[in-house]
Amino acid sequence: MRLYDYALDENGYKVRLALGALGVACETVAVDMFPGAEQTRPPLIDLNPLGTLPILVDGGTVLREAEAILVYLARRHDPAGTWLPADAAGLAETMVWLTFAARDLQAATRARRVAMFGAPGDADALDREARAAFRAMEDHLTLRALAGRDWFVGGAATVADLALFPAIALSRDFGIDHEAYPALRRWMRRVRGLPGFCTMPGIPDYQ
Repeated sequence: MRLYDYALDENGYKVRLALGALGVACETVAVDMFPGAEQTRPPLIDLNPLGTLPILVDGGTVLREAEAILVYLARRHDPAGTWLPADAAGLAETMVWLTFAARDLQAATRARRVAMFGAPGDADALDREARAAFRAMEDHLTLRALAGRDWFVGGAATVADLALFPAIALSRDFGIDHEAYPALRRWMRRVRGLPGFCTMPGIPDYQ
């Protein structure tokens, strides 16, 4: 298994979190995403015509999009269904949050890239969209806490938590104050305590 990745990319970090949580060994191939845009040229563009990262190659299977890779890894390496619930309701709710991570949290991803790498984008508009997404996450976790639940779906961590974690955890890179999100802070501390957790530059160390 081989992961084509950029060390400072939050989408690749989602996959690294899953690999650690599942205890799966994987060769990592470093890609010059910023400023080199290596993923947009051969041979990587031949693996992923969209020119994005991460890319996972497992034998004859080539996968792109972090959320799809998380589903693949969980289904293949977690037969107990802990990380990807097998029941219909749990699976559907997990997919809701995977979709949220891929769609609604794109503003946070783009805001961070504008701030850190000078990528194009309206920083103020992206900041507003990111804060709105984080508020939705905060409100969800607050209601979950009232029901005695610690995670986004079900009673244990799932791939939904792994997909959602990087955007908020790295948001201080573009000026988000985590003190405004107490439920998310408590949740981020729990994510950091998961077996196999790996960190990256910019991830806060909550005590």
